Amino acid sequence: MRTWQGKRYWLVGASEGLGKALAERLSRAGAEVILSARSEDKLAAAVAEMPGKASYQTIDISDDESVKAAAEAVGHVDGLILLAGVYWPFGADAWEADKAVVMADINFTGFMRVLGQVVPAMVDCDAGHIVITSSLTGFRGLAGSIGYTASKAATMSLAECMYADLRKTGVDVQVANPGFIKTRLTDKNDFNMPFMMQPEQAAKAMFDHMGTDHFKKSFPMMFSWLFRLSQFLPDWAYFRIFGK
Repeated sequence: MRTWQGKRYWLVGASEGLGKALAERLSRAGAEVILSARSEDKLAAAVAEMPGKASYQTIDISDDESVKAAAEAVGHVDGLILLAGVYWPFGADAWEADKAVVMADINFTGFMRVLGQVVPAMVDCDAGHIVITSSLTGFRGLAGSIGYTASKAATMSLAECMYADLRKTGVDVQVANPGFIKTRLTDKNDFNMPFMMQPEQAAKAMFDHMGTDHFKKSFPMMFSWLFRLSQFLPDWAYFRIFGK
């Protein structure tokens, strides 16, 4: 069982939605939380709602200098939770180049930038907790999601590589793969989204996972089976079902 009391957790992508809801749970459990995102107004409002010790630090994870400055301002942390993400729904048959690059840069490369500022210090002191947010979509390619799904597959692989390297050290690595969460991102979709979760529901699932020593959690459970089992389908069958 993990101890939260007195720990410092930096949540990147926590001004609203899942990030804010998870920060509230950590704060209620006794952790000091530092919330980061681009919008200072939203961050200030979110911090004001935290039940415990909380502060904020603006960051643009697509910018190297912004990430370095933010990490220096935040200082030592016991835990880092990466939740930032952007999303636009389109496929390879209607490619939107600028948006595709932004999704890759925020959803994956941005995580790498932040980790580069935090992981070495954790490794040096052989202590720390890193939580990476991926998605159920990261298990296998999907039609109509050329930027988002690819970036989430990359974050899942990133977490797996880090776990392989650090699993026998004092640095704990975990990954969470949620399904659909009611946010401004999913509001862009015009299709049915089964097993839709509210941010508070997803935050509870993620917080419960963080309290364990398990590496990966995919949720909601029943919905996650569809994605995990799809990995075992041959290509001809998978793309007949899930392709256009």
